[in-house]
Amino acid sequence: MLNIEWILMYSFLGFFVGFMGGLLGVGGGGILVPLLTSSFIYQGLPADSVVHLALGTSLASMIISSLASIHAHNSRGTVVWNVASGLATGITVGVSVVTRVAVNINSKYIAGFFAFFMALVALQMFLNWQPKVSRTQIRFRGLFLAGTLVGAVSSLAAVGGGVLTVMYLCYKNIDIKKAVGTSAAIGLPIAVTGTVGYLANGWSITSSNPYTLGFVYVPAFLIISVMSAIAAPFGARCSYNLPENRLKKIFAFLCLILSVNMLLHLFWIN
Repeated sequence: MLNIEWILMYSFLGFFVGFMGGLLGVGGGGILVPLLTSSFIYQGLPADSVVHLALGTSLASMIISSLASIHAHNSRGTVVWNVASGLATGITVGVSVVTRVAVNINSKYIAGFFAFFMALVALQMFLNWQPKVSRTQIRFRGLFLAGTLVGAVSSLAAVGGGVLTVMYLCYKNIDIKKAVGTSAAIGLPIAVTGTVGYLANGWSITSSNPYTLGFVYVPAFLIISVMSAIAAPFGARCSYNLPENRLKKIFAFLCLILSVNMLLHLFWIN
């Protein structure tokens, strides 16, 4: 049963992840997946599907917020489209392959991977670590391989696409603001391809569950999508006016909390 408290929670989540997406070029899956997992457990959805549902719903919700974030960053000229298109090609391959495999992986293993990866993201942000800048020219092959890795990680964690992309583009000596803008652009192919994968591969598994299409929980998807689209332009506007390092550390602390939260929920999943 979808009560008013869940509607309010999904509304808050949507606004927050949309804001963070515009602010840091991240999709918000790191916030959505553990909290959606918790809410689905409390709502009584099948325990063996809650992590898959959280991943699919998170990726679906990112579609609208990604479009809003792309528009906001593109209007400021910070999206490098030739780089984004090269990454998107690899992303499509990585997401397509891994989502097909993911539906057959035990929820505990996916939750464990998510928690581990989120902890790494938090550590990277706390330390503000970046690889040494490369002087080599950006080529399609490198973009394709990087995109494949980003897509594979994102389809298993619904997070990391933005972080990994910004790190890679900074390594390739692209200005941080353009790296964030381009990262926002590649969130769209991750979201679309991942959603299609979780919809198709989960269709027969969740067909008897109310309000679900494949591994997408429709009420959460709709509410989060609308609110994130409203919030993303505000986040993009703030990204040009607020200290980036301080914001990254706040987000890193949140990532660490959510990583621990997901580990705790491993004991709840049969």
